[in-house]
Amino acid sequence: MQEYPIKRGLTKDLDARIITELRNCFGVEPEKTPHGFRIRAGALLRLDVRIGAGGKSVIIDTESDINAADAVILDTNKRFRKYLDAVTGFSTKERVKRSKSVAED
Repeated sequence: MQEYPIKRGLTKDLDARIITELRNCFGVEPEKTPHGFRIRAGALLRLDVRIGAGGKSVIIDTESDINAADAVILDTNKRFRKYLDAVTGFSTKERVKRSKSVAED
């Protein structure tokens, strides 16, 4: 399970953006769960997304299919990174930089 902060100004429509971007990036309809949303796509047996405390982050929990073909794994990883970019408002480079600064504290 991993928590990702949301860029300032993008928290207002977070719930709707989570659903929209799951559809756009993975091409599947998200299933509503008691805590958030769930999909199954590509090499992901399960991807659960919920809004973090205070509505300023998303918490994502995944379960991967270790027997998936390499091409499927690469495509799924690409889609997942694109999803994180769209939902958090931070690029991959910015997320890495932010996580390093948190780890150093």
